Amino acid sequence: MIKQFLDAVNSGNITEIMASTLGQILTAIIGIILLIAALAIGSKNKKIKTKELVYCALAIAIAMVLSQIKIVELPQGGAITPFSMLFVVLIGYWFGVKTGIMCGVAYGLFKLSIGGYVVHPLQMLLDYPLAFGALGLAGIFSNSSNGLMKGLIIGAGGRFVFHFITGVVYFASYAKDFGFATVPYSFGYNLSYIAGEVFLTIIILIIPAVDKAMNQVKKGASA
Repeated sequence: MIKQFLDAVNSGNITEIMASTLGQILTAIIGIILLIAALAIGSKNKKIKTKELVYCALAIAIAMVLSQIKIVELPQGGAITPFSMLFVVLIGYWFGVKTGIMCGVAYGLFKLSIGGYVVHPLQMLLDYPLAFGALGLAGIFSNSSNGLMKGLIIGAGGRFVFHFITGVVYFASYAKDFGFATVPYSFGYNLSYIAGEVFLTIIILIIPAVDKAMNQVKKGASA
């Protein structure tokens, strides 16, 4: 395992480094550290910190499981999943922007550790910790009317921006293969699966029983 990692490091190939067992373990460890740090810098009340840790860990675990279920999977990466983004968005909605972003970054690193696609260090940063960290922007609407729905849209929009940039900069060859200009191809490709999942999630959230349940969970999380 160590030899595999060192060989990958010596080769300078970021894809091989992240594909190595030790590379994935180290990435997951960094994610765990960030998750704990997100809560450590929050409330000074130990009881509240413990509750936040439980809620955040549970939400991330559910999101990880749901992210592996693909309703629609696109050929060059990206998929519509059964509401995996919602559970990362919920963290920001429950505990605010700071905790939401840091937990989103941790979630992105967990995603990376179980098989992310990496072609360049900056692409890795944009597509994983930053893109999923943007879901924490949902915390902006934590105390707003229809805040969860607004947060979902702004968080997903932030995620879209980072994927769009990497699509233009690092995956332009795919657009050329299909005879499209790079910018509209990246825009349409990334919008298709992110907007698709947002649409499905909104349909669920407008169901009165679901909306009521989400409000009850938020009260329990912040109590």
